[in-house]
Amino acid sequence: MSATPLDTLRAGAAALGVALSDTQAEQLLAYGTLMLKWNKVYNLTAVRDPAGVMTHHLLDSLAAVAPLQREWTGKGRLLDVGSGGGLPGVVIAIMRPDIEVSCLDAVAKKAAFVQQVAAELELPNLRGVHARVESLAGSYEVISSRAFASLPDFFNGSMNLLAPGGVWLAMKGKLPTDELAALPAGVAVFHVEQLTVPGLDAERCIVWARKETV
Repeated sequence: MSATPLDTLRAGAAALGVALSDTQAEQLLAYGTLMLKWNKVYNLTAVRDPAGVMTHHLLDSLAAVAPLQREWTGKGRLLDVGSGGGLPGVVIAIMRPDIEVSCLDAVAKKAAFVQQVAAELELPNLRGVHARVESLAGSYEVISSRAFASLPDFFNGSMNLLAPGGVWLAMKGKLPTDELAALPAGVAVFHVEQLTVPGLDAERCIVWARKETV
């Protein structure tokens, strides 16, 4: 008997050290379904099949949940920069109801999709924001990105938005050695964490950083 999407999701989450409640599992699968449905009109992602959405989006984003739990245990606000269709922001919002998640994208229809997800999945801690990061105001304890721009651009663009004591969570593919060598002043990378995503034969890592303390 072939594994159901729920089986695949639960097994993948377990391998990533993440426990899913029934509600969270349902919400994650519903999010994947919404992404495929809206993708036909909104071009949210190049991945167009359910198996690809499972590995490249849901499990890939879930890989950040346990590390985030370790680095940020309390409540707070998270800004997901260049979030597109809400990755990893929507997944984090589902898994961390104690964190207010804002998914930022410069494309209006992608921010609108995140708003739709928040409404349909009843996620009061999630919102889509249509703006460029440079024009945004506010203060966030965690600022995340996934395959968004280069590290120097990401840090420079969001520098004034990181709250005192906050952390940057940058999801990347293979180790971005050149980018790490060109960090802007005031940024301290304190951990580069290798990730293994179930079913995904590709290198993944998280670059963790904070503002340098003077």
